[in-house]
Amino acid sequence: MKRFGIGYENYREFIEENLYYIDKTWLVRDVIEKGGKVTLFTRPRRFGKTLALSMLQTFFELEYDKDGRVVSKERYFDGKRIMEAPDELLSMMGQVPVIRLSLKSANQPDFNRAGLRIRDEIVSEYSRHSYLLDSKELSVLEKEHFYSFLDAVDERKLHTREEYQEEIFKYSTALKTLSVFLMKHHGRKVMILLDEYDVPLENAWENGFYDEMVGYIRSLFESALKTNDALFKGIVTGCLRISRESIFTGMNNLLINTIRESGFDEAFGFTESETMQMLSDYGIADRIPEVKKWYDGYCFGETEIYNPWSIVQYVYGTVIGKKKFPEPYWANTSSNRIIRELVYRTDDSLKAELDTLVEGGTIEKKIHEDITYGEIRESEDNLWNFLYFTGYLKKVSERIEGEDVFMTMTIPNAEIRSIYRNQISSWFEKKVKEADRSMFHRAVLEGDTEGMESYIRNLLGKTISTFDSTERFYHGICLSLLYGVPGYEVRSNREEGNGRPDIVLYPSNPRDPAILFELKERKKFAEMRDGIEEALRQIREKGYVEGILNDGYIGCRAYGICFCRKTCIVEKC
Repeated sequence: MKRFGIGYENYREFIEENLYYIDKTWLVRDVIEKGGKVTLFTRPRRFGKTLALSMLQTFFELEYDKDGRVVSKERYFDGKRIMEAPDELLSMMGQVPVIRLSLKSANQPDFNRAGLRIRDEIVSEYSRHSYLLDSKELSVLEKEHFYSFLDAVDERKLHTREEYQEEIFKYSTALKTLSVFLMKHHGRKVMILLDEYDVPLENAWENGFYDEMVGYIRSLFESALKTNDALFKGIVTGCLRISRESIFTGMNNLLINTIRESGFDEAFGFTESETMQMLSDYGIADRIPEVKKWYDGYCFGETEIYNPWSIVQYVYGTVIGKKKFPEPYWANTSSNRIIRELVYRTDDSLKAELDTLVEGGTIEKKIHEDITYGEIRESEDNLWNFLYFTGYLKKVSERIEGEDVFMTMTIPNAEIRSIYRNQISSWFEKKVKEADRSMFHRAVLEGDTEGMESYIRNLLGKTISTFDSTERFYHGICLSLLYGVPGYEVRSNREEGNGRPDIVLYPSNPRDPAILFELKERKKFAEMRDGIEEALRQIREKGYVEGILNDGYIGCRAYGICFCRKTCIVEKC
């Protein structure tokens, strides 16, 4: 078995270290034949965009060895699909100067630091092409201009806003300048690859300097991609399509390919056949139903797509780690802030729609792709659009009404549903802790079962369904509610009698009785009576009350509680 490429994003390393690689090299042909002068690909995070750009760079980039000979790239593509392409396309291999820039390091708390991190990436790319300082094709003045970009001001010497601004905006035309110099030296137009273009924008939106960052990214992109005679092809990747008015003003040479468009369906993520092949290669083809349930569900263009990050992690965990159950791997790598915001905004309409989604249903929303981060909070439709384009919802179908497109959407798979549920549970636990629990505590102390039921039902009615809410979920709710009952210490799953009751309140005053709760959960309302009877029977058969009395307490009140969705029954034993 080949080693896994977890954490690897450099295509050459996959080949040189013989790592398992699902062949996506056909993207080379598609970029040339189907792409625009500049092509923007938007896909969810961790769907292979960075690796794809690395592969394109490896294929196209014109490089020389120490003896001045052109480096052959064929060894990196031996046996790959792209080698089946026509000779005209293969003749481009290793013949195009390339500029590649990642903007992911701009995830910083303020504009100054974010701008300097972008500057540092540009300086690094200039350093990679520092051989231009020896070029016979560049004039002395051009070499001095080139060197001025290498000569970055030390961050510690920048003190005022004006000094930061001058240093950062000095680099706003640096990519165009570098491409012009590369074309002069090589005599060939340049390919520009820009990765994670929207990271600085999302980060700026979250940290309050969005307009500043938009202005800077616009100037950087316009000079490099819009008015650049040295440009052969530009490839830009990100998660969200940002409106032309925001970043790509007047860029008529831009082709945008989102998850809605066809043409590059299989370029990012794993197709079903690729996923099945990987499972088979590692001897776990019997896990296909589980993998499909957890990591399938995306639709790019007209093609069914699996989450590649989660698939690789799952296969590694199963084969190497001997894990027996799937996990929400993607949840640990992606920002779930937008889900948290959606859940925390729960007005009645949002709550009803989240209820529907979490229970496996669908919602219909008008789709509009040209939005800005600054507009996401302005309407619920923008929020749902953001969730769709970033991988938290998937398309079921769509229809046209007049000039508007309406899309029916649902949660893609079990992995993403777990993200919603975890955020909902976290939000609800926070709500419980913030709630005035004095009425509930009074009902508990007075043995008022109707009062306990009424309080819990009212609280559950304010949350969002979790569809397959487990006994553990309700256990957590009850623990949160029971903390702070005057004169009592709450303990969970402590051994008493012949078992472990779910929750016991132990009194600090020996004259007060202990209070015990046994919890059950049922999926159907008609089964709640059976659940409450099971709870009460367990209390008696396990001798919980006797065990507490044997500990020296003078009395014990015991209750069974059965939950179903947003309701419950409380009965005294």
